[in-house]
Amino acid sequence: MLNWTPDEPAKGPAVIDPTSYDNADFIPDGESYFDRWPAAAEAFRQHHPEAQQRLDRPYGPGEREKYDLFLPERASPPEGLFVFLHGGFWRMSGRKDWSHLATGVLAHGWAVAIPSYPLAPHVHIAEITRAVARALPVLAAEAAGPIVLSGHSAGGHLALRMVCPDVTLPPDVRSRIRGILAISPLADLNPLLMLPMNEHLQIDAVEAERESPILHPEPDCGVQVEVGGAERPSFIDQAIRLADAWQRSDLTITPGKHHFDILDALESPDSAMVRKALALAAG
Repeated sequence: MLNWTPDEPAKGPAVIDPTSYDNADFIPDGESYFDRWPAAAEAFRQHHPEAQQRLDRPYGPGEREKYDLFLPERASPPEGLFVFLHGGFWRMSGRKDWSHLATGVLAHGWAVAIPSYPLAPHVHIAEITRAVARALPVLAAEAAGPIVLSGHSAGGHLALRMVCPDVTLPPDVRSRIRGILAISPLADLNPLLMLPMNEHLQIDAVEAERESPILHPEPDCGVQVEVGGAERPSFIDQAIRLADAWQRSDLTITPGKHHFDILDALESPDSAMVRKALALAAG
């Protein structure tokens, strides 16, 4: 049983508030994160040994179909592969903004891959899902061992989609996916249909049903769902409903953390989030 007190009471999905999925305006100095993240990512790349970086490698023909790979500093082969899929409501950001989030997992001897993907409104979310599915076999070839997929917000949605039965992956790649770390994930797209952002996303009812992980069967791998207690109620609601639908998943609601600073835990090798993510590989 999970005992917690949210910073704001969660609202049910029937409540339509045009700001319900807005984040920056509800976080103190929220806009500053859009400068902080790229600066931290650049600083990480400057510090991490150049020989242990493989940058701007293609996984498909599109300009955004590229990834960065970071290898642990020790000489032995990586323990496995950790894939981080960035957020941004499928409309913004890219791999260069998030390199620093590799820090915690790298310290445990894992390789970390961070791909970019095509963005709306140039493509629909279904095509973004297909792009990430195209990326996974290429990423998997970079390191042997178990794979843990992670993602934040829209990236959490994409990580969850990779283990839905309608997404086809090579059997050897799918069998290596041992767990999903879904951070503040968008598991149900239906609440987005009436929001202003859908002018860019152009989700219709059919795509919302097909692209909502919560409406697909629970996968056979472990799922760790993380959300902050200070997040917008809609994100807390999404996390709780996903954990209810996928009953073997684990849900952690961290008091005081909002949609942006919840990611800080990935920079710490000793954080509970990093430990739980890597524990997924053990089954």
